[in-house]
Amino acid sequence: MSALPRKVLISITSYNEVFYKDGAKTGLFYTEALHPYLAFTKAGFEVELASETGKYGLDEHSKAKMFLSDDDEKILNDPSHEFNVKLQNLHKASDLKASDFGIFFAAGGHGTLWDYPTAKDLIAIAEDVYKRGGVVAAVCHGPAILPSIKDESGKSIISGKKVTGFTTKGEVQMDVMDLMEKAGVQTIADGAQSVGAKYDEPPTPFDDYSIEDGRIVTGVNPASAHSTAEKSIKVFESLQK
Repeated sequence: MSALPRKVLISITSYNEVFYKDGAKTGLFYTEALHPYLAFTKAGFEVELASETGKYGLDEHSKAKMFLSDDDEKILNDPSHEFNVKLQNLHKASDLKASDFGIFFAAGGHGTLWDYPTAKDLIAIAEDVYKRGGVVAAVCHGPAILPSIKDESGKSIISGKKVTGFTTKGEVQMDVMDLMEKAGVQTIADGAQSVGAKYDEPPTPFDDYSIEDGRIVTGVNPASAHSTAEKSIKVFESLQK
């Protein structure tokens, strides 16, 4: 197998509409892209950010202090930080060359439930990465894209694999299950199980919890974004030996 490019695509939801009962919008959960970006760049990877449409908005709840460390907050409020510059110059997935990437990493936020399952250009990049022997990873609601990513046989790449993602218990705790049902969007567990994946979850919804199964790496929530990226790096490095 030829060497995989040391380059990561972090995918971001384009959906940025009012979702929560307090009138706040959903969209990209900020640290679920920031923490992987910092982990990948620290490990010497080149990183690009893209959404299906080239547009994005932040999940307004993800800017709350409870979800941000002091360092995260500093970065969020610094428009000149390289991560924010990349976000403001977000790529449209169809403008990118899939063969440039060795890792596809799907960031979350509830917005993914609307656009990831049918985001054909992001899905095409992930399929290309996987078919070339690369790593496909996703965190929190990012795994909403995984059922749609197919292998050469036409099956989802997570069929028969152990995966995780934001828990149904977590949706209930956040009091959004009725909103999701009304919108007709699937929970991560239901989406995974619908394609024959083995869905796994931690004892409580907000623990740092991530798992790998072959070249698939998944994490359960914002607190797991860093460990999901670290495991993705570990799997990538093992493929290069």
